Amino acid sequence: MAQHFLLSAAARSLSAAKIMRMSDRGVENVFRRLRWPDTDGRPVCPGCGCTICYACPRSAAHPRWRCKACQGDFSITSGTLFAWHKLPLRTYLLAVAAFCNEVKGKSMLAFARELDVQYKTAFVLAHKLREAMASSMKALRLGGEGRVAEIDGAYFGGHVRPENMATDRMDRRLAENQSGKRQVVVVMRERDGRTLPQVCSAEEAAVPAIRQRINQGTLVHADESPAWNQLHARFAMRRINHQHGYSVEGACTNGAESYFSRLRRGELGHHHHIAGPYLLRYAQEAAWREDLRRVSNGEQTHGIVRLAMRCRPSVDFCGYWQRARAA
Repeated sequence: MAQHFLLSAAARSLSAAKIMRMSDRGVENVFRRLRWPDTDGRPVCPGCGCTICYACPRSAAHPRWRCKACQGDFSITSGTLFAWHKLPLRTYLLAVAAFCNEVKGKSMLAFARELDVQYKTAFVLAHKLREAMASSMKALRLGGEGRVAEIDGAYFGGHVRPENMATDRMDRRLAENQSGKRQVVVVMRERDGRTLPQVCSAEEAAVPAIRQRINQGTLVHADESPAWNQLHARFAMRRINHQHGYSVEGACTNGAESYFSRLRRGELGHHHHIAGPYLLRYAQEAAWREDLRRVSNGEQTHGIVRLAMRCRPSVDFCGYWQRARAA
């Protein structure tokens, strides 16, 4: 029997011990090569794009350069998700590596303890990493001629606690007895391809996004939900009733169910509550982890750092004066 990829040595290409053995220059070079790959790590002005930059008087922890064209000063993280950072670059590299090593998600309490930072600091940093993951899904389209995609939905949040006495309990399945905070995560997953989640109030509301994100000519597999009836006019469909089986006459949505299994286990084991405005970020994180589950942790770490270096400063997770500058 072949060894599982996650048990092999190829899955362990970067460790915390290896990062701690790096010199400050070595950590700096990792960020430089990932931010400026076209110049092999030589700094490029983020303001005007000039490649002629001079090193400013600096400390070892905060290297800076000055652009010859616009005379602006900048650092490795200027204009990125890590702009205005206070922690050393080594801590950020350790944080990304620790975040990637988890299979179903990272607990923020454990994250804060490992980095020796406050819970709020760990929470904000983790959401910035999720924002970097989400940037790889912008304008992503799935499927095409001869390709197969699966769609499915699962509800999260809006839990209504039952009353203590059985005589006081109500039917929580009825709309009038729900909290109104319940949301559905609709996932579109291409066979041997990418995963794309969408958060809506109901499955029917995701139909326009499915039409936009899945290319024509794709064979779409879906369950018996009546919300997907509208898609028959655009796609060739195969439907399955899960009361009859997991795979019936070639129709199967096991790929989408695998994604929801990862998201549910992350909710139950690590996050405990993923709802409200943050639900989409958690769903995108689970999609990223599902797509790169066969990639080594070193490649995952470098991939997230590369995406973070390409993203603009976060508008949702920064100070009010930084938010005004980022906007």
